Amino acid sequence: MSDLFALIVGCGDVGGRLASRLLNNGWTVQGLRRSVEQLPTGVLPLAADLRDPRCPDAWPSRAPDYLVYCVAASQHDEPGYQAAYVDGLRNVLRWLDEKRQRPRRILFVSSSSVYAQQQGEWVDETSATEPAGYSGRIMLEAERLALASGIPGTVVRLTGIYGPGREWLLSQVRQGYRVAEEPPLYGNRIHVEDAAGLLEFILRVDARGEALQSHYIGVDDDPAPLADVVAWLRAYLGVTQWSDQQRVRRTGSKRCNNARARALGWIPRYPSFKDGYAAILEGRD
Repeated sequence: MSDLFALIVGCGDVGGRLASRLLNNGWTVQGLRRSVEQLPTGVLPLAADLRDPRCPDAWPSRAPDYLVYCVAASQHDEPGYQAAYVDGLRNVLRWLDEKRQRPRRILFVSSSSVYAQQQGEWVDETSATEPAGYSGRIMLEAERLALASGIPGTVVRLTGIYGPGREWLLSQVRQGYRVAEEPPLYGNRIHVEDAAGLLEFILRVDARGEALQSHYIGVDDDPAPLADVVAWLRAYLGVTQWSDQQRVRRTGSKRCNNARARALGWIPRYPSFKDGYAAILEGRD
């Protein structure tokens, strides 16, 4: 059994899966979210609104060994992102300071939206981060806030998360979804279980006293053109019709590299979109 304590701020889909993994390894886990009814069994509830600057009355008296900031913006516009990722994190850091608590490490869950590359370039943790949109800019600001907190920090930039309950693409393909084939529009994906697994893996590496780097990209082994993904899903699902109303030309195109996470020892359970979507469609996940 472990005596480690993790506080997961934003204990939703990814955070909840991470919590279950840690509980299975003997950790104590507390989950902060506005509505705590959906927390996994065994997670200690902490009901709080990150928009409220006041420290929650139920804030743990024991300092967490690890703080995982894994929120999802409920309002998908610039003020919503600012409130969720920057202002919310600033509040949590202030609460830690008020309680004189210093975790071993902050794990901040970020996004590949910090990268602006659009020509199919390979990107890794050393690539330029020059986001053009508000989401990337705000996420980058939040990353810097976490890493400048005075507490050791690690940022994990997750790519497009898919999995059970995240099946928008499957729905679109069934309706005859069209995408441009040339130039190839590369997309990057990670199955939700692999996203949670990578976060768990990083925490366990740190708990063993091994060195971590400041940034990791969370992505599978197969950044593929969206047209190839759609074609594979059409064949798997037996879809033959095309919909003129579903012609979509995405603007972003880059290929994210997971070599740094791989070098740490992490191995994705679903290395390709084919593995992940097949598991979903066969009911294995």
